[in-house]
Amino acid sequence: QVQLVESGGGLVQAGGSLRLSCAASGRTFSRYAMGWFRQAPGKERTFVASINGSGGRTYYADSVQGRFTISRDDAKNTLYLQMNSLKPEDTAVYYCAARRWGVTTTPNYDYWGQGTQVTVSS
Repeated sequence: QVQLVESGGGLVQAGGSLRLSCAASGRTFSRYAMGWFRQAPGKERTFVASINGSGGRTYYADSVQGRFTISRDDAKNTLYLQMNSLKPEDTAVYYCAARRWGVTTTPNYDYWGQGTQVTVSS
């Protein structure tokens, strides 16, 4: 069982930056592939970024490529999402997720956090 707790969301102006964190419980965090997803009001949850267990492979949605960076610190059991050059369309609830077998860009993750709100004003 893995418990995930996101933090770092907030209100920021367009062009600004935020760093989201996702703290994970358990001693086997390094074995899990991790992902970030987001859900805007009235819309489906969509893929943002993912990283494999070793951290050697990362994947990004086209809409965030070059602006967002996913990373992990296995010693701290923490996943990060550095978000730069934020746009109003990045406004959403951001969720982190953990998957036992292989990294993916689909929502097929085993564990989810409760989400953190990111609001970007124009």
